[in-house]
Amino acid sequence: MSQSTISCLPVQARMSKAKKVLDEARETQNREIDLVDKGINSFEELPGLFNMSNITRLTLSHNKISLINPGIANLLNLEILNLSNNHLRELPVSLSSMPKLRILNVSINRLDSLPRGFGAFPVLEVLDLSYNNLNEKVLPGNFFMIETLRALYLGDNDFEYIPKGLGNLKNLQILGLRDNDLLELPREIGELTRLRELHIQNNRLQVLPPEVAQLDLLGSKSVMKMEENPWVQPIAEQYLLGISHVIEYIKTETYKIIYNRHMQSGRSGPAPPKADKSKKASRVRA
Repeated sequence: MSQSTISCLPVQARMSKAKKVLDEARETQNREIDLVDKGINSFEELPGLFNMSNITRLTLSHNKISLINPGIANLLNLEILNLSNNHLRELPVSLSSMPKLRILNVSINRLDSLPRGFGAFPVLEVLDLSYNNLNEKVLPGNFFMIETLRALYLGDNDFEYIPKGLGNLKNLQILGLRDNDLLELPREIGELTRLRELHIQNNRLQVLPPEVAQLDLLGSKSVMKMEENPWVQPIAEQYLLGISHVIEYIKTETYKIIYNRHMQSGRSGPAPPKADKSKKASRVRA
């Protein structure tokens, strides 16, 4: 057996496993395809996949895919796409044109940009971009125009600010912003009247916009996580008593004065230090 033949065996083995799954799906008319942890490096190892326009769910998590073929947009009936835990560095523009895509999970990858027009998804409800290398500078202009969005996960990225456009997501119920570098939240967050979960723990936040108190974050099914932030002393003291005390406090005129002073002077003063993220898996360049 030649050396070249030996080196090809792993790829052939991967392709045969994936091909078997695809062939079975075609035979049984299975509309849900599971290719988790198959060692797949590229879509070229998935022959005929883009012709399977009937599939509604495609799971390719825990592989080694670095690029999504634009042809994925041929899957016109796809509702759920899970590409979490891969090696993705970019996403194709065609992704946001998929007419039935409701859930997109590209968390735990190496994304440091998003394509222009990324916010054009017609029916997207859940978008998970957590654990990548994204920040506010790489968000396309229409990012916050996905009006159908119910859950947005941006945790474990490099955001220092969230654009004011956040207020456009009128149907948003869950907002995950934990483990970023956030220095402030936009006052427009108060326009998210359906928000029931807010995760802002482990950032560099010192104050909260008073508009947060307008949100229903104290109900039995609501969640607000805000630990591990360098809060100003009045907020830190209220937090020790509980989230409800924080919400009531930021409604007060006393707090609004503190907030306005901080926003006027805080931006010109020294910011709290960033966490060291140099060893994040998403930073790997190999």
